[in-house]
Amino acid sequence: MLDHTKAAMAETRATFTGDHALEMEEPLLFEIGQAEKSGVDIEEPEAFQSCLGGLERSDPIGLPGLSEPETLRHYVRLSRKNYSIDAGLYPLGSCTMKHNPRLNEKMARLPGFADIHPLQPQSTVQGALEVMEQLSHWLLTLTNMEAVALSPKAGAHGEICGLMAIKSAIAARGESATRKIVLVPQSAHGTNPASAALLGFEVRAVSAGVDGIVHAEDVASVLGPDIAAIMLTNPNTAGLFERDIAKIAELVREAGGYFYCDGANFNAIAGVARPGDFGVDAMHINLHKTFSTPHGGGGPGAGPVVLSARLAPFAPAPALVKTADGLRLKEDIEGTTSLGRITAFHGQMGMFVRALAYMLSHGADGLAQASQDAVLAANYVRVKLRDMMTAPYGDRNCMHEVLFDDAWLAGSGVTTLDFAKAMIDEGYHPMTIYFPLVAHGAMLIEPTESESKASLDKFVATLRRLGELALSGDAELFHGAPRYAPRRRLDETLAARKPVLRWSRDVA
Repeated sequence: MLDHTKAAMAETRATFTGDHALEMEEPLLFEIGQAEKSGVDIEEPEAFQSCLGGLERSDPIGLPGLSEPETLRHYVRLSRKNYSIDAGLYPLGSCTMKHNPRLNEKMARLPGFADIHPLQPQSTVQGALEVMEQLSHWLLTLTNMEAVALSPKAGAHGEICGLMAIKSAIAARGESATRKIVLVPQSAHGTNPASAALLGFEVRAVSAGVDGIVHAEDVASVLGPDIAAIMLTNPNTAGLFERDIAKIAELVREAGGYFYCDGANFNAIAGVARPGDFGVDAMHINLHKTFSTPHGGGGPGAGPVVLSARLAPFAPAPALVKTADGLRLKEDIEGTTSLGRITAFHGQMGMFVRALAYMLSHGADGLAQASQDAVLAANYVRVKLRDMMTAPYGDRNCMHEVLFDDAWLAGSGVTTLDFAKAMIDEGYHPMTIYFPLVAHGAMLIEPTESESKASLDKFVATLRRLGELALSGDAELFHGAPRYAPRRRLDETLAARKPVLRWSRDVA
């Protein structure tokens, strides 16, 4: 099946329709619909007085009219062009594209959760508030932290929330004028320095050692009275556990700073190790990465933040509290040190339900096994490919993701991008490439705990066969890939620099 030849990967035969069996070419709605037609019959409205104050549209809206079957076919055909975790292994490193259990989806669609509104009386949503309370309890149990804020809408929003708590704590100590610097390792997620800079902090990079981790002595050398915090990802973006993390936390605290841990990779240690035990002061948790809520698609996201006892008084509003009349969200922050609201409403109920359903269905032992299986899967891929692909920090055990570089492709004429494009023809979404920046031509693979051994074996066999073809000198095969994707090989750089954001028939 994988013994491809150059001839077998040649351009597919042209057809009259442009379709290839079940792979159908699908134009834009504006190309197949007609603005003067409609798929529904709507009676002409009676005369009325507009209340828009002259701001109403004067020109036709120009939307294409389609019948119901045409509309349904259009979106079904488009859906077939989209890769998803339900279609196959999704090896994106640093993104944790894990299976979303259908049980979670069923629970989130229960009317008591799916049909509530954030402004309805809290006495009518006691079940939803109880979900939030239970989710908070287990997040604190898993992390050994003091307080949790559920309202952040995503990981980056959680970073902002944690740093705002740190900034509030520094202000309460009267040190805002001096503690201006946030230390960020060079291998950090890009949102880390962006979040710090957005809040007015100065970002100072911390180099990792030749072994890919941050060393306590390197952190100690840059600590001083101007340090507000350090932002450290553990396990880090190279897939390695930061073994000096407890010592680093101790040093930062002794210097008067705070320790922010990027919790994006919590999926590798949930149920096995507790960040609070490392000395962490704040950490966001991506529910999609660790607790199987859907990832991508523009949201809705959820990035709860757990806080240590040092930062708990500065947690954002609202606070979930128990009263004689039941649970309620306490909005009033007068007389407290809370940093206040960071978003209009209380979080993403659908994500809370999914995450709690995942926790309860797995139990403590199941969550620990999921983390251990994620680490096992990544190391299985590492061992199966280590005789061909090279790793920037040597052949050593990794956590939930394995990092390769492009040294093994040297002289082949094939780049990391070429290799990734060829994976598309084999039916795989490429791994994360060119990130983290600490590895030249990085290929970051995270199989997650969701994949079976058979699934991993097929994936490994595919990469090995592509590697053999790359090293055989047949670079042209890769330069033209992908050949079977609907739009073949795209120029992403040109698309990013000169995007066409508005369709017109003249351009088409």
